Amino acid sequence: MKDKVSIITPCYNSARFISKTIESVLNQTYPYWEMIIVDDCSHDNTKEVVEQYCKLDSRIRLLCLEKNSGSATIPRNKAIEEAEGRFIAFIDSDDLWKPEKLERQLPFFNTSNIAVVYSNYEKIDESGNRYGRVILAPKSCTYHQLLCGNVIGCSTGVYDTLKTGKHFFVSEGHEDYILWLSILKKGYLAVNTQSCLAEYRIRKSSLSSNKIKVLPWVWNIYMNIEKLGYFRSAFYFINYAFRGIFKYIKYSWGCVLKEKNS
Repeated sequence: MKDKVSIITPCYNSARFISKTIESVLNQTYPYWEMIIVDDCSHDNTKEVVEQYCKLDSRIRLLCLEKNSGSATIPRNKAIEEAEGRFIAFIDSDDLWKPEKLERQLPFFNTSNIAVVYSNYEKIDESGNRYGRVILAPKSCTYHQLLCGNVIGCSTGVYDTLKTGKHFFVSEGHEDYILWLSILKKGYLAVNTQSCLAEYRIRKSSLSSNKIKVLPWVWNIYMNIEKLGYFRSAFYFINYAFRGIFKYIKYSWGCVLKEKNS
């Protein structure tokens, strides 16, 4: 019997995008999965869209919260509680997976110290148009390396509960970063498949698209979650900020060159 992957998807007013997200999961070449979608009291017809897919494929389950939680933390944790699979994977309700994603990631877990597997990803806009920009993450990552910046795209990450147990999100800003840190802090390694296996949709309302808003969250993680102390927190915070500035300059310069050559 193959190990099952539990795919976690929180959603709120996602009717415009969630069909393509679900279809990208249905197209997986690795068939042993369950998809747990948790609706956070949507006002549009998200629930009705998902229910149609539940009727088509019994591997898809819909859970509905009674009260809007205001963030993805509670819906994700609800789904993790219900998860039956050995592996926990995440995909947001507007992102997409390449068909071979899970099949290419799972063999890495055969190495004993690997608990998280992630991948590179490509950015798309609200209409699904590609920016022509693949985000290349490091080949591997330890806890101390991850402290310098979150290189694991949430919709690319998978973790192994057989090694780590179930890990849940906390109600703090940058909750996915905290999750990966909590796993790697145990001494495990995260590795990259070194292939582009997901597409991230950049929306105007997306918090992750505003890097300035993230900075207070990062400082809070260092000081209050990881309890690094002032000097270590300052060291990692400066690293985090400089990496962000470098990536922004690199991307902006790339856009200028692309425009000149077009």
